[in-house]
Amino acid sequence: MYVDLLYSIRFFCNVKDKLLIIFGNKIRELRNQKNWSQEKLAEETDFHRTYIGMIERGERNLSLLNVQKFAKAFDLPIEDLFKNL
Repeated sequence: MYVDLLYSIRFFCNVKDKLLIIFGNKIRELRNQKNWSQEKLAEETDFHRTYIGMIERGERNLSLLNVQKFAKAFDLPIEDLFKNL
């Protein structure tokens, strides 16, 4: 039972990590489509540039409120940030 729990935790962490990387890639793609630097996106979202980099690399797990700031910055409905993930 303990081994099953460890396997489940490892599986969940791997899925979570992949999702963060995929979402980060989506943010980078949208930023590049606008020809924005990370600094420009930081200005538009009111985040620090290093936080933007961490998101794009899949190192940070965003809250929904922060996801909403990205949607607003890109002038997109929030659900569009999750399309094709």
